[in-house]
Amino acid sequence: HFFLFLSLSPVHTLSLTSSLYPCHPQSYEAVEPLDLEEFLISQLRSGDSVLMQELGDFPDDDLKVEQVEKECRTVRHSVPEDGVELDPHVRDCVKSYIQPWLVVSRRYIFSYRNTTVSREGLHKLLQKQTFESDVQPEHPQKPSPTLAVLSDDSGRTLTSSDFNLRCLTPDKRVEGLLAFSSPEELDRFNQEARQGHRHPELFALYPPADEEDAVEIRPIPDCPKEHTGDRILIRCQSIKFEIDIEPIFATMALYDLKEKKKISENFYCDLNSEQFKNFLKPHTPHVDPSTQARSAIFSITYPSPDIYLVIKIEKVLQQGEISDCADPYMTLRECDHAKNKDKLEKLRGQAETFCHRLGRYRMPFAWATVNIMEVISTAMIDRDVTDSDSLKGGVRLSQLPRRNSERYNTIDDQFCSISAFKPATITVNTIFKQEGERLSDEDLLKFLADIKKSSNPQRRIKTISGSIKLDMCPVHDTPLGCLSTELIPLIPMAEKNTRHLIKEVLEFPSSEVYVPHNIYRNLLYVYPQRLNFVNRLTSARNITIKIQFMSGEDPACSLPVIFGKSSSPEFLQVVYTPVTYHNKSPDFYEEVKLALPAHLTERHHLLFTFYHISCQQKQNQSGSCETLIGYSWLPILNNDRLQTGQFCLPIALERLPVNYSLHTPEKLPAQAPPVKWMDSHKGLFNLEVQAVSSVHTQDNHLERFFTLCHALEGGATFPLRVREEKIPENKLEHELKLSIISLPSSSLEPLVLFLHLVLDKLFTLIMQPMVIAGQTANLAQIAFESVVSIVNSLHNSQELIRDQQGRNSLLATYLYWVFRLPDPPQDMQNAGTDIKSRYSTMGRATAATVGSMLLQSRIRSSSNPDIPGPHNSAEDIEVKNILSAKVQRVTPNQICSRMSTYVDVSNHNNPVGSTRPSNRKQFHEELALQMVVSTGVCRENAYKYAWFFFELLVKSMAQHVSHLDKHNVPRRSRFSDRFKDDITTIVSVVTAEIGTILVKQHKEVEQAEKVNISLAFFLYDLLSLMDRGFVFQLVKNYCNQMSAKSVSMPTLISMRLEFLRILCSHEHYLNLSLFFSSPASAPASPCPSISSQSSSSCSFQEQQRILGLFELSQDFKQQHYLAGLLLTELSAALDMDGKVQRKAINAIYSLLCSHDLDHRCIKPEVRAKVAALYLPLVGIIIDSTNYLDFTVSDTRGGKNKTGGPEDDLENASLINQSVAMAIAGNPFNTLGRNVLQGKSVATLAADTSRHLLVCFLWVMKNADRSLIQRWTIDMPPSQLNKLLELLTICVSCFEYRGKQSTDKVSTQALQKSHQAKMQLEEALLRGMGARGEMMKRVGGMDRTMGQREHLRWRKDLTQWRQTNDRQDKTKAELDQEALISGNLATEGNLIVLDLLETIVQAVPLSECKDSVVGGVLKVLLHALTCNQSSTFLSHTFSTLRALVVKFGDLLFEEEAEQCADLCQKVLQYCSSPVDENRSQACATLYLIMRYSYSNASNFSRVKMQVTMSLASLVGKSSDFQEEYLRRSLRTILAYAEEDTEMQNTQLPSQVEELLRNLNSILSDTVKMREFQEDPEMLMDLMYRIAKGYQTSPDLRLTWLQNMAEKHNNRKCYTESAMCLVHAAALVAEYLSMLEDHKYLPVGSVTFQNISPNVLEESAVSDDILSPDEDGVCSGRYFTESGLVGLLEQAAELFSNGGLYEAVNEVYKIIIPILEAHRDFRKLASTHDKLQRAFDNILQKGHKRMFGTYFRVGFYGAKFGDLDEWEFIYKEPGITHLPEISHRLENFYSQCFGDETLVMIKDSTPVNRKQLDPNKAYIQITYVEPFFDDYEMKDRLTNFEKNFNLRRFMYTTPFTKSGRPRGELNEQYKRKTILTTMHAFPYIKTRINVIQKEEFDLTPIEVAIEDMQKKTRELAVATHREQPDAKMLQMLLQGSVGATVNQGPLEVAQVFLNEIPADPKLFRHHNKLRLCFKEFIMRCGEAVEKNKHLITLDQKEYQQELKKNYNRLRESLRPMLERKIPELYKPIIRPRESFKRLSFRRAPEENS
Repeated sequence: HFFLFLSLSPVHTLSLTSSLYPCHPQSYEAVEPLDLEEFLISQLRSGDSVLMQELGDFPDDDLKVEQVEKECRTVRHSVPEDGVELDPHVRDCVKSYIQPWLVVSRRYIFSYRNTTVSREGLHKLLQKQTFESDVQPEHPQKPSPTLAVLSDDSGRTLTSSDFNLRCLTPDKRVEGLLAFSSPEELDRFNQEARQGHRHPELFALYPPADEEDAVEIRPIPDCPKEHTGDRILIRCQSIKFEIDIEPIFATMALYDLKEKKKISENFYCDLNSEQFKNFLKPHTPHVDPSTQARSAIFSITYPSPDIYLVIKIEKVLQQGEISDCADPYMTLRECDHAKNKDKLEKLRGQAETFCHRLGRYRMPFAWATVNIMEVISTAMIDRDVTDSDSLKGGVRLSQLPRRNSERYNTIDDQFCSISAFKPATITVNTIFKQEGERLSDEDLLKFLADIKKSSNPQRRIKTISGSIKLDMCPVHDTPLGCLSTELIPLIPMAEKNTRHLIKEVLEFPSSEVYVPHNIYRNLLYVYPQRLNFVNRLTSARNITIKIQFMSGEDPACSLPVIFGKSSSPEFLQVVYTPVTYHNKSPDFYEEVKLALPAHLTERHHLLFTFYHISCQQKQNQSGSCETLIGYSWLPILNNDRLQTGQFCLPIALERLPVNYSLHTPEKLPAQAPPVKWMDSHKGLFNLEVQAVSSVHTQDNHLERFFTLCHALEGGATFPLRVREEKIPENKLEHELKLSIISLPSSSLEPLVLFLHLVLDKLFTLIMQPMVIAGQTANLAQIAFESVVSIVNSLHNSQELIRDQQGRNSLLATYLYWVFRLPDPPQDMQNAGTDIKSRYSTMGRATAATVGSMLLQSRIRSSSNPDIPGPHNSAEDIEVKNILSAKVQRVTPNQICSRMSTYVDVSNHNNPVGSTRPSNRKQFHEELALQMVVSTGVCRENAYKYAWFFFELLVKSMAQHVSHLDKHNVPRRSRFSDRFKDDITTIVSVVTAEIGTILVKQHKEVEQAEKVNISLAFFLYDLLSLMDRGFVFQLVKNYCNQMSAKSVSMPTLISMRLEFLRILCSHEHYLNLSLFFSSPASAPASPCPSISSQSSSSCSFQEQQRILGLFELSQDFKQQHYLAGLLLTELSAALDMDGKVQRKAINAIYSLLCSHDLDHRCIKPEVRAKVAALYLPLVGIIIDSTNYLDFTVSDTRGGKNKTGGPEDDLENASLINQSVAMAIAGNPFNTLGRNVLQGKSVATLAADTSRHLLVCFLWVMKNADRSLIQRWTIDMPPSQLNKLLELLTICVSCFEYRGKQSTDKVSTQALQKSHQAKMQLEEALLRGMGARGEMMKRVGGMDRTMGQREHLRWRKDLTQWRQTNDRQDKTKAELDQEALISGNLATEGNLIVLDLLETIVQAVPLSECKDSVVGGVLKVLLHALTCNQSSTFLSHTFSTLRALVVKFGDLLFEEEAEQCADLCQKVLQYCSSPVDENRSQACATLYLIMRYSYSNASNFSRVKMQVTMSLASLVGKSSDFQEEYLRRSLRTILAYAEEDTEMQNTQLPSQVEELLRNLNSILSDTVKMREFQEDPEMLMDLMYRIAKGYQTSPDLRLTWLQNMAEKHNNRKCYTESAMCLVHAAALVAEYLSMLEDHKYLPVGSVTFQNISPNVLEESAVSDDILSPDEDGVCSGRYFTESGLVGLLEQAAELFSNGGLYEAVNEVYKIIIPILEAHRDFRKLASTHDKLQRAFDNILQKGHKRMFGTYFRVGFYGAKFGDLDEWEFIYKEPGITHLPEISHRLENFYSQCFGDETLVMIKDSTPVNRKQLDPNKAYIQITYVEPFFDDYEMKDRLTNFEKNFNLRRFMYTTPFTKSGRPRGELNEQYKRKTILTTMHAFPYIKTRINVIQKEEFDLTPIEVAIEDMQKKTRELAVATHREQPDAKMLQMLLQGSVGATVNQGPLEVAQVFLNEIPADPKLFRHHNKLRLCFKEFIMRCGEAVEKNKHLITLDQKEYQQELKKNYNRLRESLRPMLERKIPELYKPIIRPRESFKRLSFRRAPEENS
């Protein structure tokens, strides 16, 4: 069940709704919107204001449809050669590659969202704010502590000042303090001052919010570009061998070993010298510069650790095997150059000969390889890891959809980025000789695999010594002088110097790349692989193949389309493969690259001619070296389709027959004469052909589809040939439909590559009714279904990226950049009257039948409403109804009425401007119709990916609108009514779909969110295109339809919020919300003159109207439609969980932020109008005050004055805030709020609260002031209190947090933001598309984002830069942030101050004046408590002074409370180190004094308050700056002396007296400062000060609280509690004087149970002081609630100190008071606390450590009045003697110096005579509490033995001879009992000793004590519940062990061996005997017990113990059985026996 919280404040009742789902609040019925167009027209006509004209309607040029020229990488577009008639398909491709993009853009969106910029340079514009917390006061050198002589306990310390004020110079005075004629003038002056230097934009100062909610950001898809991977530039520096005898040639290419694939085309270069080039002159007629490039750019899309660059080296063919030719290279050394000179000359000569003869043939020679990735990883720059280029796993997301499949997760991290390594030079020294048998690529890959394993190929290939030097660097921007792979120069072009051209090498990616084609590219690669001539008998051994591309059979038809290699022409007609010497079945590694002609015919073919090359010239031969072997060929087209793949061709031996090129060699028809085939027509020649083409689809489905489409366009001859089949005209429609249906089943890569073209064609088909064979065919539906299907398969493909809104990036890109309306059908241009028959659109009724045309194999979806079945749920029925409602409109016999919109040809020439659509079928109408009539799977997917169709509709509508004549066609006539109906249907179906998902499929919620967002964007776009009132209707329907769903409220609200957030982000949202019609200012009311204040100066209706502006009324919702909806959602969301709250608040926040930074809203009057739009928000915020999470603390000893660590917020002030506030009788209990209610409301998180409050402040800052004032006057008091409470929260919330943690959120937020950042990046990089790309770019190279990027988008990126990456911020950045946040704090607080002034200035008109002023004052005082800037403080003090002037009497009479606070805060600022703050505070304080003297004539009270304030200030603060305060006192004196008006009065003398008093308190402070290090001394001093105030209860109370604070800081909770108990007793005394209530404590007597010390508070009797006297006991604590507050605080502290029993005693006093007040809530919590206290006693009872006590004696004149004093010190639970000794020694040695201080180590009495008078002695002894026997009866528990202690004891051993220790019979002991002045615990931790008693024990008494102790220990150890074996054995060992020195046996022998002679000792002797009896018994028990405890291995030990025990028992027996006869005489006089000798008297008698 869902619970609904009906908030009936203040009590929250829970009501359970009757139905299962929550019923929606009435407000959910979205109201009927205004007809916006109507309204605008009438408003604009009435033209009531300039603003209206300027800002009323949308600007005309709002949307623009523009063509954007394509950015071309090359100097010119790559297009087919001229003069060729192109196929329609090629023509379409080329057109699509070169036509400009068509983009619909919004003109105003950039300015609207441009928020970051203002934040960037912001710090330059701001002025620095001074904060006291940032000011380091110049500390005077701390004096080393000197012990001032403390006067006697009773004397006052406050006699007079020891420091004359007059010798100081006063601060500068505030100008014109009293120079104003009237309060109004003062207000005006203050206001002008406040308005100067204000920052206009509040949000610019506010740290940007996180953007995870920013659904309104639609990333603009990246402009489609040609795909490139990561690019690397490789430059060949040199190729050197040991000898340099002939030209050599290099070929480079990349191989991916992992994929076993060549991944780039070849790059050819040679570095031959001019001399060698000349060798080849005859064979190369000319050399094109492009072939001389030495550098190449390689591209790698899928980096992998196994990418190798392979360099193959060839030389000119010569005679001999490869190894023979390589021999000289391997044997001759460069160093022997001189020796071999002749040899080299000879070799050069041979080479020259071969070059001349065989220059056109090459031979394989050597090869080398280098692992590219290793080089890169070693050259990696150590970059910051966060740089977004180096993404995990090596896949840098480029703007292109990439293969993000499994294989990339395995890439090692080190290869994670290719784009950032340092340029490196590689030298390859291992060059392998080629082996003639192993030349193929398979062999090469095997070699590479071996190299990878062992860094050497197996079967030791021979190496040739030499080196290849390469330079390698990453490419970011294309360098100068590059050529594309088609040899077109790239931009930027090089100057004339073509020497260093760079070629781009085409990549063959190792895996699919899903990027649609974007340029015309048409290349063919031919790879001859192997020949098999083994069976051929001739001498064909040196074989080469001549390759040509022929356009016919004539030898002249050889086309120059083969790309040349290095140092050759660019294009060749012929190319020869390298020759392997004497090999009959050679392998080839040649790659032949051709530029395919655009227009191919069946005559085009590849011709291969095979030759034997004779290397040696025979004598009789002079001619050619070639011998023809045979021919083969390969037609390029097969059935009109490009042939690619593997082939194995037969070889014809003689010349070729005519027309051979029309057939393949295998299928050549029989010829006459017959053709001779080698090896009887077997396939002997293997080759592979591959195409890289953006015109040939190489996919059957696509090919077929395009062919049939072109057939339709006309010009085709029937029957049409498609591949093997022929299609007659009458079958065309059927075939076309089939081809359309099967389109989506083509494989993904070709479909993506030709995606733009396919979609264009399909959209054309939707628009183009066909006449086929005289029949009209309508393909629209099938084409539509195909589009849906393609959209579906692209979204479902794992390979493709989606953006964060789930849009497939390819489709988004297509829609944004590529899509344009299909061209109107050809024959429509001259529309005749026969149109009617030609163009028909299927009527809706027949739509159902079309479904059957879908291929049957498609699985019907389960949610298809057409299939009857058990699951026909309500949702399906709903959709069905929506649709059937549409269908009923058209019955089959009316189908013609739903023909395309130009059925009615007759009124063809209708006048312009009528609403009838133009005479053409409109694409958007057709599309909407198709969406409406779709069924089944198609419908389901169309709505699942609705975003695509929505954006398609919008773009086509935008194009439609751009063609209209805007001025004559009003908005509502732009689209036909039918179209509007369709849109309504679509929107409601989509809404229904969202609901269905939410109700049924909880897993799909994300899908629902995405659809919801796309629907919102659709309406957002429609607002710019259609009738806006109509769109609002759609919004209304959406909201109501969503409400009707049984979805949980949070989900529902969250959906609607995202929806509305998007709509509200419309750039003309303000116009849509008709903001200009909002009441920006208050109606002119009769002047609110003070005289008429009795009656409210406005009529009741007017008052209601004003209050109504701040509520969400029906009118408001109707008029400001979107704003109303959003605010409604907000107020509902506040009752939901945190996530929904955050969503709602962020939505409002981002909206206001955009207004604030919108340049259209700069004028104040516009801002006021905008703010008026959000007045209801103010109402909502005020009502939600309870939700805000601001534990407002004013517990910082005021603005962090104290600075010390002990003032940290953790141990914030003692007086718990809520208690303090309760005491203060706070009219709006801001702080204890949650304490009282127990959190029954969903509180907002801190950052969310901040966002909400900053919105509130923004509205308040910009709203019209008079309006706000009227509102505050008319407000009911309860509401006003809430408003004031809200302001208090604002103050705390925007408090400046100091430089260290600029943002409130520093550390945890830091971790959080880091996690969030990581997660977000993760998400983005895992392929969430454009957003990820954008992130990458912002991090990476592309800093300046395109103009049309949503600039707003970058907010979250800059956010990360700004908020919390605290670790790596520079000092400058920190300062900048501190500067901004300082300004934010100042501005925020000034807005609050403005508002307070507005409220106060309206006070004369309000009924409850006093509470208003009091409330305002409270907020001001709270503001003073926070850390504020001087700017703010000076304005606040001005306001305070104005308050004193205007309402002084009220302040000093009613608000005594506040008066005290006011004095304290002002005094506090009087001690500020900032001069400006100080001078303002002085002026204020003086004005208070003057006013209270002259007007309120109660100076005594102010005097009292100021004195108390100073006392508490001085007591609490540790580093208080008394020199500043003295200066301030002097300044106040100067004011008093300079005040001419007051010279003749008592004021100056009174002020002087007060200041003298204050000065003397300061002097005490100075003393306190000296004892800062010695806490006991400090407390003594405070104690004395407090005692000095015995006659002034207020001040005594203050000092007791100061002491409590100090104790608390030192963690002495018990003492702290005692201070408060004393304070409470003091209060009780005075309350009992004032009123006699039964339930109140009777003075301090009642407190005796807590502590007897409390009685000292009753010392002041009535005659000294009467509580009625003015100004006495007026503090907030002298009330019943004050008393309770103090006691509660005390109980809390006792509990902290572990004295739970005392807690009970304290509550015994509180409970009667609470009962009398019937405060049951408090009683409940009290009993709860009591229960906890008692539980604690049960659990921790015996484990508590209460305190350790030491006697400390001070001796020596150096100690002044401490000399010969003894104290008992109370130290924490377990304190060892060395600890306290060390502490005191440290402190006093600092005072007197190490050599002067002596610590006395023993406890013997100190003899003064033996001490050195120049030294100081301290003696420390451990003491234990001492109780008489009678006391022990009462003190049973651990607690009782540690509470109310006054007597302590320690013992000192001695002997008569003077040594401390001696033999047993001479060992005496002295017990010393000390009595203290007060009982512990007391209000201080040391108490002086007032009495000392001693008594001595004789040796036998000492023995008795020892034996009793031993016996007790044994008994305890034996009878424990869980005995401790170790402990027991230790005790036994000490008792019965044989060797114990001075053990029991020895004691017995000394004292019991014989009966003493002295009868006085009889009793002692007997007592000792009895002790031994018990002892031996206990030993026996213990031995027995031990038997049960021991383990097996201790058996022997046990026997030993038993033996010892028996021996001891036997030894003792004779002594124990001997009784003293005298003691056991028969009793004659019974009374005699009672005269027992007491222990006490024994010593005296002895002595």
